Amino acid sequence: MKRRLDISEFTRIQRELGKKLILTDYFGKIETVAGADVSFSKDGRWVCAGVMVFSLRGLEEIERGYSAGKIEFPYIPGFLSFRESPLLLEVFKRLKVRPDVVIFDGQGIAHPRRFGLASHMGILLGIPSIGCAKSHLIGNWNEPCNRKGCFEYLYDPKDGSIIGAVVRTKDLVKPLFVSQGHMVSLETAINLVLKCTDGFRIPKPTRMAHTYTRMLIKELLR
Repeated sequence: MKRRLDISEFTRIQRELGKKLILTDYFGKIETVAGADVSFSKDGRWVCAGVMVFSLRGLEEIERGYSAGKIEFPYIPGFLSFRESPLLLEVFKRLKVRPDVVIFDGQGIAHPRRFGLASHMGILLGIPSIGCAKSHLIGNWNEPCNRKGCFEYLYDPKDGSIIGAVVRTKDLVKPLFVSQGHMVSLETAINLVLKCTDGFRIPKPTRMAHTYTRMLIKELLR
């Protein structure tokens, strides 16, 4: 028998943990940056989490790690952190290098309850974190200009407050949705994402983490 999921309890957890978020720069010198991503098998049975750590200067790989297993939590929009965080936490525990900041392929506070994957993981890890999503989840925005580095703010549809930025990371390509996770200001989040782009739309840390997890999923199924 499948365990019944209590969405109200998950909502309560998000709201309670969200009170602990620090949305200003709360760190020393940043020398290392990690990218974290999670990939799922097409049959919906397996999941693989991967983390890759790079030097901020030169974006040279320092370390990588992964964890894989069966999917225990269903896909529920707005609650992806409960689905992805257990394996991600396992990976971070195994790393020898503790990154100075982590970019997650997901949302930070640009979330219905201001507590997406990057915020959730930032709180659990106690590490500065940034949400860098490929798609829009919530918020009103205007299209930024077509040059790399251009951005427009993302506004909460309810109160008009700024919850992120729509950032052009490469000329003439779709923008990314960047938001604060934990212990990072929005200005720093935008600047770090742009520093980590190397001619591609997706920042190198999360792009390489995605490639890594896709490769591991294929090997796992094989």
